[in-house]
Amino acid sequence: MNNFRTIEKIISPPAPHMVGDGFRVHHFLPLDTDETLQRLSPFFLLDYGSKFEFTPSDHPRGVGVHPHRGFETVTIAFKGKIAHHDSAGNHGIIGEGDIQWMTAGSGVLHKEYHEEEFSKKGGLFQMVQLWINLPAKFKMTAPQYQEITAAKKGIVPIHHGKVEIIAGEYQGVKGPAHTFSPIELYIIKLEPGGLFETELPTDFSASALMIEGSANDQNNNTIPQDHLVIFKDDGNKLKFESTNGSTILLMAGQPLHEPIAAYGPFLMNTEQEIRQAFEDFRHGKFGYLED
Repeated sequence: MNNFRTIEKIISPPAPHMVGDGFRVHHFLPLDTDETLQRLSPFFLLDYGSKFEFTPSDHPRGVGVHPHRGFETVTIAFKGKIAHHDSAGNHGIIGEGDIQWMTAGSGVLHKEYHEEEFSKKGGLFQMVQLWINLPAKFKMTAPQYQEITAAKKGIVPIHHGKVEIIAGEYQGVKGPAHTFSPIELYIIKLEPGGLFETELPTDFSASALMIEGSANDQNNNTIPQDHLVIFKDDGNKLKFESTNGSTILLMAGQPLHEPIAAYGPFLMNTEQEIRQAFEDFRHGKFGYLED
């Protein structure tokens, strides 16, 4: 098979809502459909903070201490600066082009908020947070943290543009992120007239978020800015062309094909594991982190 994938659906940005007082997001995933939990596995949640101007604040806006178990959070900064602390002793600050990749694994407390100087000055803020499900055999792995600066990403020049590889491999260049299942996560930047093509395994899920500008697929279907496109599993190639310049976040991965039990901050395989996560949290097994 050597076919281009066709578009299954293009999703307009849902009405934004606030997560804490620092993250104004469009909640794209999970979708409000029966197949949502498995459709784009291993990607489970996608919150997109489209461009928003925050006013100066003496109090850093954000989300206070909260638990996670059973998955990874991946935060990508496009504008603004984000700080992170967790109960495993990890902390960091990311700015434009950087990524925080936290493996909650067996359980961790963390908090995330606007970096102090950014808060004081205010400014344009734009970010993406993904939840990536962990395979059952790795759900109780020790918490980990990867700070991936813009300089660490793999870079591949393409026709009137470039591909920044966060995870996976493109044209022989590997991304720096360690993953627990096969994932391809790229930021594609196209100038006017730019062209991107890639091949993916036919069993990989595939979707893309249009961060800036717009782009067309091989059938000249236009994907507008701030929209999410989901591709059918009907081929092994993807193509984007841009007439006005664009930035695209491409998300593809091998589905886990495992049961999903999700409740609040926990993503497990069974309801019993969810109940155990709440019990372990109440008994302080996720460590301690000052709010």
